[in-house]
Amino acid sequence: MIFADVGAPTTAAIVERLEQEVDAGTVAADGGAVRDRLIEILAEVASAGKAPIDLSGKPAVLLMVGINGTGKTTTIGKIAWHLSQEFGLSVVLAAGDTFRAAAGEQLEEWAERSGADMIRSKPGGDPGAVAFDAIEAARARGTDVVIVDTAGRLHTQSSLMDELAKVRRVIARQIPDAPHETLISIDATTGQNGLRQAKVFSEAVDVNGVVLTKLDGTAKGGIALAISSELGIPVKLIGTGESLEDLRPFDAEDFARALLAE
Repeated sequence: MIFADVGAPTTAAIVERLEQEVDAGTVAADGGAVRDRLIEILAEVASAGKAPIDLSGKPAVLLMVGINGTGKTTTIGKIAWHLSQEFGLSVVLAAGDTFRAAAGEQLEEWAERSGADMIRSKPGGDPGAVAFDAIEAARARGTDVVIVDTAGRLHTQSSLMDELAKVRRVIARQIPDAPHETLISIDATTGQNGLRQAKVFSEAVDVNGVVLTKLDGTAKGGIALAISSELGIPVKLIGTGESLEDLRPFDAEDFARALLAE
């Protein structure tokens, strides 16, 4: 589990629990039985606080955050595609990343592929204003879901984290219980640094779900357990590739089995 990036504190807690159950006789001291029980415990920890993505708002507002290079914009496109093509929902994308070169163009391409509308501003514009305009447009058009992109930023950049908090306040002023979901994209290959990212972003914008990306490039991804166990933030979606279909709901038992696969 250490090699899989679960992290020392979470690993120690899980192993201690398993040892106690074996010592108490509730789990047979047999390799197969111990392994099966370990999978059950891992799945239980990974699914802590699990809840489906909240789409109950009218419109439902999803805010996507994360550091650069975690696949945030790609994930937004995939979510929009699934909501549109599989659930028949109308979607507006808000191009709140007004700083990265070609960010708007990348999101526009995803909007076209997914059949979503898009609201954007000039480069260097106010991301809060983009979020505001997107929600106003969604209300006017009767759109089901608004997904707000944000500029990737390091969790150590306090001024940019403050800006992110401002975007969230703008959204909340328009719709009191919004954003209904604040999702952070975490690169599965990033190791324990992903735990720190989730903690700092959550302090700024109250993250309530993780999208674990790039699971196709690693046999690890145990950071999902650490985030669930230590922060109480559930992994809701996983990305396993570049195609539109390579985004799916997180299955804790499948994840636990894969984590221990030889």
